[in-house]
Amino acid sequence: MSNAHKCMFLATGIAAVLAAHAATPPGWGLAGSKPGNYDTGVDRDTLYNAKPSAFLKAKADQDGFGTLMQSFSADPYIGKRVRFSANVKSDNVARWAGLWMRVDGKDTNLTQQSLTFDNMQNRPIKGTTEWKRYDVVLNVPQGATGVFLGILLDGPGQVWLNDVKVEVVGADVPVTGQSTMSLPDGPRNLGFDQ
Repeated sequence: MSNAHKCMFLATGIAAVLAAHAATPPGWGLAGSKPGNYDTGVDRDTLYNAKPSAFLKAKADQDGFGTLMQSFSADPYIGKRVRFSANVKSDNVARWAGLWMRVDGKDTNLTQQSLTFDNMQNRPIKGTTEWKRYDVVLNVPQGATGVFLGILLDGPGQVWLNDVKVEVVGADVPVTGQSTMSLPDGPRNLGFDQ
């Protein structure tokens, strides 16, 4: 392959990568265990309340999941209960999809650690559905540093996301997830005999 062909191939590859990233709605990113197997963007034909929707679509049947997501500082939400909600529509979701939210903090080794989490896996979106409101509610504990949220799709199908809200709610709104830091029921091995 000549240098000219190599440069053209490289330029085409860079353009394809930039085009793929340009399709992601501003402020959002494509991630997951297999993000390359998913497409995302804004769908101006699939509307909710006359507004365009974001979509996440599997390119083919495969292992792994993709997620359209974003993250932000936990500082304004520390000590509060937060609800992430959106209207979701699905088409031929073979395995499952769901909204998800995770709150991270730093452990004693200053590494990121998940403090609370919910991905709707226990109440998944499956098959083909019309627009429906879903929500994920988590507490943001002291020590939290970041909030991560989005919609995930595991396997074949497509989901659309619209009317997204992140809001502080009162203690009367039940949490949907749980702390990922599991604690024992009581003290253990106090005599150091184990």
